[in-house]
Amino acid sequence: MRSRRSVLAVPGSNPRFLEKAQTLPVDEVFLDLEDSVAPLAKEEARKNVVAALREGDWSGKTRVVRVNDLTTQWTYRDVIEIVESAGELVDCVMLPKVQDSTQVVWLDTLLTQIERTMGYEVGRIGIEAQIENARGLVNVDAIAGSSRRLETLVFGPADFMASINMRTLVVGEQPPGYVEGDAYHYILMRLLMAARMHDLQVIDGPYLQIRDVEGFERVARRAAALGYDGKWVLHPAQVDAANAVFSPAQEDYDHAELILEAYDYYTSVEKRGAVMLGDEMIDEASRKMALVVAAKGRAAGLARTKSFTP
Repeated sequence: MRSRRSVLAVPGSNPRFLEKAQTLPVDEVFLDLEDSVAPLAKEEARKNVVAALREGDWSGKTRVVRVNDLTTQWTYRDVIEIVESAGELVDCVMLPKVQDSTQVVWLDTLLTQIERTMGYEVGRIGIEAQIENARGLVNVDAIAGSSRRLETLVFGPADFMASINMRTLVVGEQPPGYVEGDAYHYILMRLLMAARMHDLQVIDGPYLQIRDVEGFERVARRAAALGYDGKWVLHPAQVDAANAVFSPAQEDYDHAELILEAYDYYTSVEKRGAVMLGDEMIDEASRKMALVVAAKGRAAGLARTKSFTP
């Protein structure tokens, strides 16, 4: 799995932003041809994105292009022009406003045709599916299982809030009058269950109050606590917060690695299935939980500070 703690949105119509994005310490960058690009700028944005992919330095970043949604006239040309011109430099294509599995199948089929035509490795380019309305959420199980290319489900909160008539204009915050619980909990958990059922990652959408870093961290911690893999960032001020929130604490990472090492030793050398690590009993379930934390720590580049001694 790719690390996607911080996923930076960059308008394809802004060359300055495309250049700046290359310098930021984010895990993923998606070069956008959709909502952040005006209709009259769509064709020029394609050219900007191809040039940025071919000429830029995206070292250490997952490179994604978000095309327009399938209700528009731009989508097929977005996919064809980007993938034919720079397909070897694209890791994933993000399809927004996915409403049912046939839309992902369409993108998979088109990518396969282009890859075969261009001589690319068939199936290498992944797909990210963005769920942004009620129909997409109701169909999310089928969407999540629709293609082997699919790597990630992404929550699109702004369009989703509009689609269900949620009474607020502040994206990501609780609607006025909702005084108990979390209005987004069901949505976030529904996406999470569908993603994990098919071994996909799942990413929380943007927090539009870009200078309110405290608010961003609060909302990000909600998603991280549920098990989300990362969150969109719209401004450099949000990057460090996202990377920190979606990385395990050093103490937790060390503890996870100790559990894995201890469990391996006791099961292989002493042939015991349930043992003590200090004051804690560990077993196969402990190992599975530790694997998750250890994998996130390794992806974040954390280094161990403790070692196991039998």
